[in-house]
Amino acid sequence: MNAPGAPRLVERAAQPRPAWALEQAGIHPLLARLYAARGVRAAEEVDPSLQHLIPPARLRGAAEAGAALARALAQGERLLVVADYDCDGATACALALRGLALLGARPEQLGYVVPDRARHGYGLSPAVVEQALAAAGPRRPDWLITVDNGIASFEGIQAAQARGVKVLVTDHHLPALRDGVPQLPPAEIIVNPNQPGCDFPSKALAGVGVMFYVLLATRAAQREQGRYADRPQPRLDGLLDLVALGTVADVVRLDANNRRLVAQGLQRIRAGQMQPGVAALFDVAGREPARASAQDFGFALGPRLNAAGRLETMNLGIECLLAEDPAAARELAQRLDAINRERREVEAGMREEAQAQLDAQLARLGQAEPPAGLALFDEGFHEGVVGIVAARLKDRLHRPTFVFAPGADGALKGSGRSIPGFHLRDALDLVAKREPGLLTRFGGHAMAAGATLPAEGFPRFAAAFAQVAAESLDPSQLHRELLTDGPLDPAWIADDATALATAHTLDAAVWGQTFEAPVFTDTVEVLQQRIVAEKHSKLTLRHAGQRRDAIWFGHTEALPARVRLAYRLSVDRYNGRERVQWVVEGVGVAGLEATP
Repeated sequence: MNAPGAPRLVERAAQPRPAWALEQAGIHPLLARLYAARGVRAAEEVDPSLQHLIPPARLRGAAEAGAALARALAQGERLLVVADYDCDGATACALALRGLALLGARPEQLGYVVPDRARHGYGLSPAVVEQALAAAGPRRPDWLITVDNGIASFEGIQAAQARGVKVLVTDHHLPALRDGVPQLPPAEIIVNPNQPGCDFPSKALAGVGVMFYVLLATRAAQREQGRYADRPQPRLDGLLDLVALGTVADVVRLDANNRRLVAQGLQRIRAGQMQPGVAALFDVAGREPARASAQDFGFALGPRLNAAGRLETMNLGIECLLAEDPAAARELAQRLDAINRERREVEAGMREEAQAQLDAQLARLGQAEPPAGLALFDEGFHEGVVGIVAARLKDRLHRPTFVFAPGADGALKGSGRSIPGFHLRDALDLVAKREPGLLTRFGGHAMAAGATLPAEGFPRFAAAFAQVAAESLDPSQLHRELLTDGPLDPAWIADDATALATAHTLDAAVWGQTFEAPVFTDTVEVLQQRIVAEKHSKLTLRHAGQRRDAIWFGHTEALPARVRLAYRLSVDRYNGRERVQWVVEGVGVAGLEATP
């Protein structure tokens, strides 16, 4: 059994034969074992070279989009990018503008607009179309190009077309449903791996990844037109730092294709080849580009960009990513860093209030466990932070969670996060069917979604959402599992130098959503335990005859003298020196259960 409140530790099944094959193909023995346990069967799946990237021709609509953009560039048409206000949308917007400029667009041909989260909400709405046309002045755009949005923007697309503006949708979200059937908006061109009829093998492309493929298709169309017959074609791989950042920050599944995109972006960043804005974000976050990892995107750079869209305007983030002057980029990055500090304060207060609400609700009902589906609302909640608070509560309680805040128009704006086995967008569709008229707007995908409802409708939503979750989820799914990689051979951490080399090898690999960074499990002796910063446990352990330093963040409970730990290796840097520290991820007091 596990310690009270801890996740259930589940060891991945060993795959010795695929691991051996990967090792024979030249992959590091420890990585071969870890990759095989995650389903990798051929070395090509973890080969980061771009030659293995799925070709753009496989992505429905990409060739058509490329041909249209190539014509537009040649004819001097004006292109206006409609972005989203999260990191994926910001990186996709910067990628589109930088990429189109590389492909020959003149500055006067390009522009962008970002919806205001509070006034416009998500996506290309008629109000955003009016904003875009007003900002464009007398020379209105010929094309609106949506990035990371648009697949459900029926009214906005129709409003643009009524004004004589064509629309190219680049998105990765699921289409809207009508009677269970996906519905596509009337855009001139749609590029989305999740649209009906698209057989693109990677359905997990982020919005920035979709836009990268459109740029590849545009360059291919220009080649066919003979544009590069007498000159070299522009290199688009120099923009992969943006693709990698947006892909990881959007927490999409890191399948083989996405891992290649991220690996290529990391490779360039480590070599010092990145946009000035990306370099500035590394600097203000206190991270070293030469040691960049996917975790830097998810936990350092991404949150700073997202904070702008949550509390102010994502224009700040986009301008940072577009900046050519390092000094200007650093000034913008510093502003983003300050906004992120403010975001953390707002988030902390909302989490405390949400927990107080939940405790009061459970006490009133005489229950020890929260409902299968959780929805919370408070008049003081900030609309821009509901998503991240929902994510934090989901992580801690292991329940599908929605958090709502008052919107500027008086309606409630909510954002939800889910757990494995519960498709959040489909759950909202079922709530809408059971409670007609309750949801004025909703959309998203399996793990994240948004919804809008009238202020008086929250109690109905909370009850309906909890009921749908209770019907859909087995009780066993409501207990978090921590997948582990079993014991770490002591040979890989036999001494300080060897342990450091092993940690660097693991850090250099690409890990992320559904391809999680390795977590090992071993039985250890606890020699010493002390509390640091009033909320963390600093541990001295004995393992395989060696003393190990460890830290257990956010926990102060005493451990027994002998315990089974789930941990990851972390490189701790201090005063120019490096050492390996174990970061505890979970605690068990008996043997692990193995997956079948």
